[in-house]
Amino acid sequence: MKTRITILLFAVSLCSYGQTTSELKTHYEAFYNEMKAQGDVSGVINALTHLIVLQPSQQRRDTLAYVYANNNQHMQALNTIGIEKDASDSDLAVQVKAISLKALNQPKRALEQFEVLYLRSPNPYLAYELADLKIQTGDNTGAMANIEFALGAVKEGMTYAFYERQQPYEVSLKAALLHLQGLVQYNTDRANIETAIASIDEALALDPNFNLASLSKQALESRKNNPEEKKN
Repeated sequence: MKTRITILLFAVSLCSYGQTTSELKTHYEAFYNEMKAQGDVSGVINALTHLIVLQPSQQRRDTLAYVYANNNQHMQALNTIGIEKDASDSDLAVQVKAISLKALNQPKRALEQFEVLYLRSPNPYLAYELADLKIQTGDNTGAMANIEFALGAVKEGMTYAFYERQQPYEVSLKAALLHLQGLVQYNTDRANIETAIASIDEALALDPNFNLASLSKQALESRKNNPEEKKN
């Protein structure tokens, strides 16, 4: 008799737990949709975290990591989905890893993730990111290959955003690529500064308010006028 009662209580407990879990899941799904509609990032993160606990799924983890990354919480994004290169990752997961690793000044690791994205869907924007990271890691040959591809594929109207000033600004993607081209040309042949300056002049002709290109040109002209600086 005791055994039957124990089994009955256990079954009732399981049923109650299942019902409670289902109700909580329904609640947080509605809460998530409401927070998303209101643009409440903290609320969205809260809802997704509860949903992952209640019913774990990689898709939800990827979404949560994206929300973190989009809110400049890059460490939290990577803690959610990891930093490893994984062929089974969704495009969203790879994108989050690439962007967050770049933001956290991890160019080599970021480069791995951008390479995955580029292999899946090559385009001028990804080629720019690859070129930028390859310049940082000393692969000027690889960077120039990406720049040449991007310059051949870039379309009018494509823009790229920069954040080195207090007020972010956009320039044409072609101008951004020409700026990188100038940097690679200088890194490859420091004795021929004129070629690098000419590429940056092309970028400035397209976007005269391209602040980063102006700074690069000033630095190159300074080295041109002070030969000792070329050695550094």
